[in-house]
Amino acid sequence: MVSSLYLLPCVLFFLSLFQIISPSSQNSCPHDQSSALLQFKHSFSINQSASGYRPNYPKTQSWKPDTDCCYWDGVTCDKANGDVIGLDLSSSWLYGPIHSNTSLFLLPHLQTLSLADNHFYPSPIPYGFHLLTNLTHLNLSSSMFSDQIPLDISGLTKLVSLNLSHNAFSLKLEKYGLGTLVQRLTNLRELDLNRVNISSVVPDFLADLSNLTYLDLSSCYLYGIFPKSIFLLPNLQTLHVSDNPYLTLSFPDFHSGSSLRFLDLSSTNFSRELLDSISKFKLLKSLYLSSCQLYGTFPISIFLLPNLQSLGVSYNPNLTVYLPEFHSGSSLRYLDLSGVRISREYVDSISKLKLLSGLSLRSCNFSGSIPSSIGNLTQLTALDFSYNSFSGQIPSFIGNLTQLAALDFSHNNFSGHIPSSIGNLIQLTDLDFSGNYLSGEIPSSIGNLIQLTYLDFSYYNFSGQIPSSIGNLTQLNTLDFSHNNFNGQIPSSIGNLTHLQYLSLRNNNLTGPIPSSVSGLSNLFVLYLDGNSLSGAVELNLFFKLKNLTYLSLSYNSLSLTTTVQTNSTFPKFEDLELSSCNISEFPDFLKNQNELQSLDLSNNKIHGQIPKWMWKVGQNTLFYMNLSHNFLHGLEEPPAILPWGGLQYLDLHSNQLQGPLPIPPISTTFFSISNNKLTGEIPPLICKARSLEILDLSNNNLTGLIPQCLGDFSSSISVLKLRRNRFHGTIPQKFSNGSNLRTLDINDNQLKGQVPRSLVNCKRLEVLDLGNNQLNDTFPFWLESLSELQVLVLRFNKFHGLVGCPRTDCNFSKLRIVDLSHNEFMGDFPSTYFLHWSAMMMSDETTSQFKYMGEHTYYQDSVTVMNKGLEMVYEKILTIFTTIDFSYNRFQGEIPESIGNLRGPIPRGQQFETFPDTSYEGNSGLCGFPLPKKCGDTEAVQQPSSLLHPDHDSEATSEEFDWKIVLMGYGCGVIIGVIPNIIGHGVDIIVYHVSVMIELNCLSGLSK
Repeated sequence: MVSSLYLLPCVLFFLSLFQIISPSSQNSCPHDQSSALLQFKHSFSINQSASGYRPNYPKTQSWKPDTDCCYWDGVTCDKANGDVIGLDLSSSWLYGPIHSNTSLFLLPHLQTLSLADNHFYPSPIPYGFHLLTNLTHLNLSSSMFSDQIPLDISGLTKLVSLNLSHNAFSLKLEKYGLGTLVQRLTNLRELDLNRVNISSVVPDFLADLSNLTYLDLSSCYLYGIFPKSIFLLPNLQTLHVSDNPYLTLSFPDFHSGSSLRFLDLSSTNFSRELLDSISKFKLLKSLYLSSCQLYGTFPISIFLLPNLQSLGVSYNPNLTVYLPEFHSGSSLRYLDLSGVRISREYVDSISKLKLLSGLSLRSCNFSGSIPSSIGNLTQLTALDFSYNSFSGQIPSFIGNLTQLAALDFSHNNFSGHIPSSIGNLIQLTDLDFSGNYLSGEIPSSIGNLIQLTYLDFSYYNFSGQIPSSIGNLTQLNTLDFSHNNFNGQIPSSIGNLTHLQYLSLRNNNLTGPIPSSVSGLSNLFVLYLDGNSLSGAVELNLFFKLKNLTYLSLSYNSLSLTTTVQTNSTFPKFEDLELSSCNISEFPDFLKNQNELQSLDLSNNKIHGQIPKWMWKVGQNTLFYMNLSHNFLHGLEEPPAILPWGGLQYLDLHSNQLQGPLPIPPISTTFFSISNNKLTGEIPPLICKARSLEILDLSNNNLTGLIPQCLGDFSSSISVLKLRRNRFHGTIPQKFSNGSNLRTLDINDNQLKGQVPRSLVNCKRLEVLDLGNNQLNDTFPFWLESLSELQVLVLRFNKFHGLVGCPRTDCNFSKLRIVDLSHNEFMGDFPSTYFLHWSAMMMSDETTSQFKYMGEHTYYQDSVTVMNKGLEMVYEKILTIFTTIDFSYNRFQGEIPESIGNLRGPIPRGQQFETFPDTSYEGNSGLCGFPLPKKCGDTEAVQQPSSLLHPDHDSEATSEEFDWKIVLMGYGCGVIIGVIPNIIGHGVDIIVYHVSVMIELNCLSGLSK
């Protein structure tokens, strides 16, 4: 009995405690606020792609009617009365706009609100936040808001934290300015406007916000002078003003009591003279001064700041950094010295930073092997040595850095195999070895790296098969093995990588079928399998199961793609679809549903018939690239007057069988090729609306009529105009405007008459001028010598007449390499002195080592047709060292200039050359080897017939000699031909690197001595 009485107070105590903490003691959520939340929930759709940060999940799915909203995910209620005082829907997959009548504003007791990391379209922040007068914390960051920030936010005077950052540069404060927004928010402790377009100076009264501890104005388009007084705010610990290149910073006179701990001034106008002042920030933990155009020597005293943990001064190429002798107790944990001047010897000093977890030395011009002392940094979690010139093998001691989560050795000169010790780095999430000279097979130990999310081994010389252990890396979201020599089949284990979003195996030697397990990669966003030898029949339904797939490329394999799909199929919304060379015979029906398509490539297939009229609606507002070339199309079904794709920039229809009139591209088009078809009729006047054209190729059709004069007017924008092999008559457009951008003008093989328009002198960038095979009647256009970029001049088969010469100069066509004046009526003495000034005709070591194609850095390359022994030879690309001269079938007289016949070096060996007697080489004292008695020295080994793909170099060529083995087979009256000692096919993409010279002279007296 006594013991029971003793226990009674304890029982009563625990009962009262249970009542205190019991949910029944908290008032339930008011019905009107619960309804407002449900209404807010239903105003959005749920889309996983709407949130990018982790963790993310759909919080509102737990919100159910007839349940207490105080227990809903993301909702916080006042324990006293049940009012909703907190709402955290950050990273909740919300998708859709927020309107000004949103039920969110029916929650007047809200104190904290976060809608960060959702996707509210590019829509404005709704007006109405002034109704939430109790708000202390507002976070609308990373949610795709746009337009002006509503002024009513400035009335939320209780705010202590405001975050409107990272809204894709779409939010603006231009109309009211930063001052209007914050002048009443005197309680602010945290203000984050990163990437808000403010476009103004920084107001001085920001320094009146004495409670500020955190201020981020990065990437705000600020300019002018940053107020010094802000640095003196008594509680300011974090200041970010990076990426404001027109913002000038200067420091006040600091005292030792500055509270700043985190300072980021990267990409601002920050003077080198201010660096010494930074050493006064005794509490500083993080300092970033990247891309500030600093120069001189970086103060060593900054490295010795007692609390400094993170330092970044990257991409100041004129800044020299000397490191102190670090002691083992240094607090530095992160060091970024990328892109500065630092000696490799200091890497050993860095190895003493035992606490270092992040090290970036990219773009520091380091060479040699990686110092072994790096292996001592066992706490490293991130190591970046990319974009240097490190060579040798990747050291095996890398496997000792077992804490590494990110490793980047990309774009160096590493060779050999990847060490198997890489498998020890089981914490790795990001691995990039791309852009090296690694070879061999990928070690199977790569399968140990089960935490990897990013793996890039692109642009190597890896061979062998892709290891099946790749299927162990189930956390991967990016896998890039492109541009290697992998062979064998794609392992079916790749289907285990269910988190994969990006997969590129393009440009390898993979064979066999595409494994069906690919259909299990449900999160795949990008799939590139082009440029392999994959084979077999493939049904598009295999890829339609991948609902997130946006980029798909199967081009350039040996696949046979079946485009018939099930009628009840749902399709991914493609943005980029590349199905070139897939044996497709008709336009795929599923394209009818592709209203977001941006790029479509169906070239090199077997598509026949017409382009169907429903194609005019495919990607009507989004398409910018379409390639239907090399098919069997013969027409367009009900084409509109102007093709309807409003944003189309690239349209390629060449090499089909298109008939009828010329279709007119959209006015946005910059590239339009419809060559090699069967078009008829005149060029419609509507072509003059396409004023964005940069490249227009209508060659090899049956077009007639006059060339529209507006095409000359377009020369300010157009760079390539090809109209060859049509039936145009009349004259060449007479007006080529000043500031012309024209690089290529090719109107060969038409019926044009008249003269060469003198306004071509305005085309200062002109490189190729082909006027051959017309009926032009003019004298030699000597005035073209003012075009310093001119490399190809073709005037053959016209009625040019008179002397070839320049009245007041030596005809200094300094870059001319291909010149064809044949089959005209030129007369007089042979222009021998001019050859000495055509310096591009002279081969030197420098030029012969540079095998490049004209226009190879653009998406269009020039072609040229030359005559050799009566054969017409088409070169689809022009090698910059290919040189040819053809003056045949004119009425020249005089001597062949010595500069043409000055041959040197060994005579090529081959059946054709060995039939020539030694008298064929007379007058060329620089030649040696069979059949001449003169033997070649050690440096002049007798050459074998040259490969079409591997040019020979002569290291002793001078700038005043034709060094390309021209053999004159005769002289006197008749034709003299420079032999090209290779068999050259028509229209084949091969390297041709010899000079061809053809001269027809009525009464030449011989080769001048």
